[in-house]
Amino acid sequence: MKKPSSKIREEIARLQDQLKAAETREAERIGRVALKAGLGEIEIEEAALLSAFEDLAGRFRAGSGKSTGKKNAGAGRSASDATATVASRSDAGGDHEA
Repeated sequence: MKKPSSKIREEIARLQDQLKAAETREAERIGRVALKAGLGEIEIEEAALLSAFEDLAGRFRAGSGKSTGKKNAGAGRSASDATATVASRSDAGGDHEA
């Protein structure tokens, strides 16, 4: 038995609400971790920060940054090292005076 289009629309709307809630939870979690790492205190362009996050995501997708649940675990780098990397990328952007 096929579903009528109105039921499909309702299901799509419900799934969109679930997706929005899931994305909000994920954003809040990542934001809390970023603040703990000190990223909230760094003046950095959004494009540079996005690039750093993409690099980080690539490390974890490739399996080289496996999570152990331990603080500062992951390829031998600490949170301050990651923060320094993000900060150095913003300096390399050329928008800052020396």
